[in-house]
Amino acid sequence: MTVDDGLIRYVREAFGWPDGVVVAPGPRGALGQIWRVELGEGRFALKEIFYEPPSEALIEAELAFARRAVAAGVRVPASHTDREGRHLLTTPGGAWLRLFDWVDLRPVQPGAPDTPRDLGMLLARLHRCAPAMAVEVGGEPPHDWYHRVPELHEWAEVIGATSAVPDGASGAAWAGALADRLPTLPELCAAVDPADPGELIGCHRDLHPDNVLADPTGALVVVDWDNLGPATPGRELGRIVFDWFFDGTAVDLDAVREMHETYRRAGGPGRLARPADFSMLLASRLNFLLVQARVAIDPAAEPRHREWAEREIEETLLLTPAPRHLADVLAVTA
Repeated sequence: MTVDDGLIRYVREAFGWPDGVVVAPGPRGALGQIWRVELGEGRFALKEIFYEPPSEALIEAELAFARRAVAAGVRVPASHTDREGRHLLTTPGGAWLRLFDWVDLRPVQPGAPDTPRDLGMLLARLHRCAPAMAVEVGGEPPHDWYHRVPELHEWAEVIGATSAVPDGASGAAWAGALADRLPTLPELCAAVDPADPGELIGCHRDLHPDNVLADPTGALVVVDWDNLGPATPGRELGRIVFDWFFDGTAVDLDAVREMHETYRRAGGPGRLARPADFSMLLASRLNFLLVQARVAIDPAAEPRHREWAEREIEETLLLTPAPRHLADVLAVTA
């Protein structure tokens, strides 16, 4: 994978960089590609945003939250402006870009002995410093991505459209797995509902292992704040449990217990005590699955996006829990 020469020329001009900039591919996520930029002794992470870019209001909220988080002891890569003071750049070709410090990061292993304790402490720090936040950054009601699951007819539409997928065999494979899972969803999602507005605070809302990484000292670093918005602490806690300690077959209940106890001892305000506390987990996971399925069946989607979506469909189906898994977690946290 190589970056477009025109993109390099644009960012050099925007940031006032001299010749000799070296750009290499970094990690990719659902919404963007990270490029590693080397400029003499300086290193930066250039994020190319694929779809809807963050609004100015969201960027300001992110920067404000990051300042609070850093003051609370959380590591967050700094965001940089171009020569005109912009945190978000739009290229002539229509790409959206942001620039951050590059930090040498490595994945955090969920099964490592220190991970439950470190993650519980991190989440407690984020929740303790978070402001009350009853609406989205732009003033809209809390997004239903986090409390509404797709209707059965929406799943039927994507399954029925797999015959038009350019790689029909691949589409048939995940469509069959999805169809097998559909009968279990009503019971799984029965308790999903909107949160009490009085309990909402500002939350990252996407603290999965790709967004919480370790620096060379082992300290956790939080990246990718694009989903910042209102949630209850308990619901973010419920999502993190399954993002980190569920392998598709069983929950590591010892790790969950240690993380939860550390979080509580560190002053974390969230409580994981009832099925509705998994609303954010289930709604966001199933909505993400539906979005990726729609990308996978879209004949106009770029092959790289369609291939990535198919991989995400397979993983998301595996990592969506069953009702018994929710009950197991409540038994050790309630």
